[in-house]
Amino acid sequence: MENSVSTRSGPALPTVSAAVELLKPITWFAPMWAFGCGIVSSGAPILSQWHLLLFGVALSGPLVCGTSQAVNDWFDRHVDAINEPGRPIPSGRVPGRWGLYIAIVWSILSALVAALIGPVVLAAAIFGLAMAWAYSAPPFRLKRNGWWGNSAVGLCYEGLPWFTGAAAMVGGVPDSRIILLALLYSIGAHGIMTLNDFKSVEGDRQMGLKSLPVQLGVSGAARLACAVMAIPQLVVVGLLWQWDQPHHALAVAGLLVAQFALMNRLLSDPKGQASWYNATGTTLYVLGMLVSAFALRGLAAVAS
Repeated sequence: MENSVSTRSGPALPTVSAAVELLKPITWFAPMWAFGCGIVSSGAPILSQWHLLLFGVALSGPLVCGTSQAVNDWFDRHVDAINEPGRPIPSGRVPGRWGLYIAIVWSILSALVAALIGPVVLAAAIFGLAMAWAYSAPPFRLKRNGWWGNSAVGLCYEGLPWFTGAAAMVGGVPDSRIILLALLYSIGAHGIMTLNDFKSVEGDRQMGLKSLPVQLGVSGAARLACAVMAIPQLVVVGLLWQWDQPHHALAVAGLLVAQFALMNRLLSDPKGQASWYNATGTTLYVLGMLVSAFALRGLAAVAS
């Protein structure tokens, strides 16, 4: 099967454009945004540490996230041959085992860049890389079950970059409130990952992947996704209010109310509206992350 998918006739080496497509730049936004939230929430001066900002953005997006995409596409090449045969590996534009080689090289480069930032960031990057491989590669292949796989991706796309951004700026482990909000938004991101699975239900079912739309049905998975996204945000609102940040709490609450309105349309046609919701409701979700980050920055300023 491998030869039929990944070694079909074509160029001996991938083109630069095919290699970049394998790393999926469109997916870098989420961890880069979360890293930026971590920087903001740290309360540390930004302009005086601009080099950490640049290294960190590269680490969270093109490097670690790019690695996860290459790893996923390599170990998913047979599923992609059914769901999305035009992708770089099944189409033959990244031939032979080059998808695997790129994933390995990018993993090493990610660890090297993380080491330049600091030991806590290096530890976080190694954890993220380990999760990227465990998500897609045997024997763990967490993506075989949507409960585990979506949890891993949510953590690595939202919470871990947020933690990393704050850790890079403070030069160590960040405040516990930062870690708590990063974890809550990671839990909510589990729902976002569930919506992403709607586009590949048929291929997942054929290949035995137990995504949540396969396990629960599209409607059940959509209802679960909405609940998982909403509940952590409600907790965030309560925490911000408790931490004497009422304006930020009300802003996050307002964004959540708007999401509720959009969720009604999503639930009317989950499979057809999933992409639309990811462009609308998810945008409101990540704006709430930034509002929360500024609330934490305000708390840091008071403490100092």
